[in-house]
Amino acid sequence: MTAPTTSVPAPGEKDGLPRTGTTGDTGDPFDRDVLPTPPGATAALLRSLLAPMKARVAVTTLVLLLQQAAVQAGPLLVAYAIDTAVPAFRGHDHGPLVAVAAGYLLCALASGALQWVFIVAAARVNQDVLLDLRGRIFRHAQALSVDFHERYTSGRLISRSTTDVESLRELLNEGLQELITVVLSFVSISAMLLWLDAGLGTVAVASFVPLYLLVRLYQRRVGRVYRERSTAIAAVIVKFVETMNGIRPVRAFRRERANDAAFAALNRRHERANGDALLEMARYVVGSRLVANTAVAAIVLWGAWRVTDGSLELGVLAAAVLYLRRLYDPIDRLGMFLNSYQSAAASLEKIAGLLAQTPSVPEPPAPRPLPPRRSALPGREVVFDGVRFAYRTGGEVLPRFSLTLPAGQTVAVVGSTGAGKSTLAKLLARFYDPSEGRVLLDGVDLRELAVPELRRGVVMVTQEAFLFSGTVAENIAIGRPEASREEIERAAKAIGAHDFISALPDGYDTDVRKRGGRISAGQRQLVAFARALLADPAVLILDEATSSLDVPGEQAVQRAMATVLRGRTAVVIAHRLSTVEIADRVLVMEHGRIVEDGTPSGLVAGTGRFAHLHRAWRDSLA
Repeated sequence: MTAPTTSVPAPGEKDGLPRTGTTGDTGDPFDRDVLPTPPGATAALLRSLLAPMKARVAVTTLVLLLQQAAVQAGPLLVAYAIDTAVPAFRGHDHGPLVAVAAGYLLCALASGALQWVFIVAAARVNQDVLLDLRGRIFRHAQALSVDFHERYTSGRLISRSTTDVESLRELLNEGLQELITVVLSFVSISAMLLWLDAGLGTVAVASFVPLYLLVRLYQRRVGRVYRERSTAIAAVIVKFVETMNGIRPVRAFRRERANDAAFAALNRRHERANGDALLEMARYVVGSRLVANTAVAAIVLWGAWRVTDGSLELGVLAAAVLYLRRLYDPIDRLGMFLNSYQSAAASLEKIAGLLAQTPSVPEPPAPRPLPPRRSALPGREVVFDGVRFAYRTGGEVLPRFSLTLPAGQTVAVVGSTGAGKSTLAKLLARFYDPSEGRVLLDGVDLRELAVPELRRGVVMVTQEAFLFSGTVAENIAIGRPEASREEIERAAKAIGAHDFISALPDGYDTDVRKRGGRISAGQRQLVAFARALLADPAVLILDEATSSLDVPGEQAVQRAMATVLRGRTAVVIAHRLSTVEIADRVLVMEHGRIVEDGTPSGLVAGTGRFAHLHRAWRDSLA
């Protein structure tokens, strides 16, 4: 076959894949903390979260309105008591004062009861919203394609589902009540003051103008600060997760001091952002209190002057002062709300940007089923038809090529690091879609297969052999959760894992703990092989899957693989040429091109690249 040339992957890349965890800004949004957010996506996300709870939100709002009505009735009762009830009491008419006292007590009790109802109802709504949001982030992150996770670090995903969701929780739990209280107070108190006395009401309303300007200035300044703070804490989390995940090389290469310095720099950046937020808050509080105290002093002095000349009743002045204090007291809390709001807005923007990401490997709109098998073999034919692949960051990894793997054939793919072997396997597993051309399974384009059917038909065993917390049996049965214990044990025996599993403290019920840390790397690989065998795929991809095994373990696995792979279509990517001996066919790749294609014996007998590699390997064994 003819294979055109291609560009060589950049240094530090594997098969053209950019390294993750970089901190430089290359123009790629994945290198920054904020993903592009479509216009209106944040508001749409908030609406979608609240839409299922419209009725509950309406009832909660009504309860708060009633509570505020009970609270705002107090100054009116005070005014009535001073101007009417007390003079009547002095005239031996006790009824008005008793009525005022009873009304005030009733308002206090109603306010407390309604406040309790509101807090409980709002808390339930808030928790349901946050539960829904966390679930959306988790489900969406799982649905996004492999290339997204290779470019967007897990630390940032953790920050989205923890720190950013927590910012929204603070807003929902505390901030919204403050905002609604301030708005209701503004409307109701303004109306009451204008009704009690037009002059006092006009002065009070006029004082809202400088307060509004202060709020707008604060909102603009603190918004920038909280976006920076959210980015800074995400960077701290990313560094922490990266360091803990790589603790072995950190200790092996004595990177503790360098990591301490890098972490300290990120920590200081977060500290500066927090300091800026506190400074903006202090400026706002000083300004708002200056305006509020000046307005109250002016209204009290003018009102007292009018009381002395008889143009204003004392009770009306007392009610006005009480209303003003109730209006200006929440101004400081409005600043706290704006803090929560800006923090939550920055966080919600980042969450909306994450949820707006679409999988680069989408589900087909009209899936096609696989046709009946063409032979009695469990394998299926694989065809790469005019396939070309390049990553979105640029640089062609696989130039256009065509390749057919007959059903039941085991094909070994060898080549130097960065040659494109793993990319070829990921295209077959549909972790990526080709930039051009098609990958066919028994004549059906992989893009037309429903993901569950594709995952049943094509299984990949990687070098990492990742195990989840849980029992050995649960990890083997991941591909077939409905499998019986007998089927699980049969798969383990076929792969040569039964003996070491039986020797574990609880056998197949032994918890392997986080990332399978309770068992060795070679044992984890054997469990991964048993998992693949139990899934019973038509196509099996082994991506350097024996690299974690010692020589005896590798020999045991190779004996089991002869049984596992029999009749299946298999692609075996390996650096160890001993693995190639089980293959029917060998592909040698260089710089994304297939430079040799033949049987192992035929290529060994030749003078090409594989023959040279094979002789070097034989010499190393000697």
